[in-house]
Amino acid sequence: MTAVTTSDIADDLRETDAPVRTADFWFDPLCPWAWMTSRWMDEVSTVRDVSVRWHVMSLSVLNEGRELPEKYRDLMERGWGPVRVVIAAQQEHGDEVVKPLYDAIGTRLHPGGRSDLDAVIAEALAEVGLPASLAEHATSDRYDAELRASHAEGISRVGEDVGTPVVAFGDVAFFGPVVTPAPKGEDAGRLWDGVVLVASTPGFFELKRTRTQGPVFD
Repeated sequence: MTAVTTSDIADDLRETDAPVRTADFWFDPLCPWAWMTSRWMDEVSTVRDVSVRWHVMSLSVLNEGRELPEKYRDLMERGWGPVRVVIAAQQEHGDEVVKPLYDAIGTRLHPGGRSDLDAVIAEALAEVGLPASLAEHATSDRYDAELRASHAEGISRVGEDVGTPVVAFGDVAFFGPVVTPAPKGEDAGRLWDGVVLVASTPGFFELKRTRTQGPVFD
C-alpha cells in the first residue's frame, strides 16, 4: 500500500474544484487576531488559486446585550466607528475599497500600535484616496442595517459562539485559523490546504489549544 503524503493531499485539493476559487473573509478592523489571519490569507492568494472577497463583521454587534467586563465593554462601544466607516465606504464607493481601507486602518492599529481611532480613520481614508467626510459615519447609524446584514451573513455560517475572523470557501466555513506569526509562502499554502481539508470533514467542529503568545506583527 502506497503512503499518502501531505503533498498528495495538497495536489488533490488544488485539482478538485474549478480553476478559480473564491474565499470570503469577514473581519472586524479592531481585532488583532483577524488581522493576523488576514495577513495569512494575503499569502494564500499568492500561492494558491484563491481570490478573496472581503466583508465586514462586527464584534460590537456580536456582543450586544452580553454581560462584559467594563474594559471590554468600552472597547465594544468604540468598535462601532471603524466598521461603520468601512461599510459606509463600501456602500458609497464599491467593494473594491474594502480591503485597501482595512489594510490602512489595520496597519495603524496593529503593527503600528495606535489607539486614537479618530486619527487612524482619518489617516486611513486619506491614504486610500477616499473622502474625509466618510469619517462622520463612525458615529452615524445610517448604514447599520447593511453592517448588520454583512455581519449576519458571516456569523450565520459558523454560529454565535465564535468571533472574528470567519473564512468561507464554498459551503465550508470556519472561525480562524488563529495563528501567529502569519505563515508566508508555501507554509501559508499548506496551512490553507489543511484547514480546508479538516473543515470539509462532515461532523468536524473544533480543534483548539490555549494561546501562549500574543500576535506577532512582522
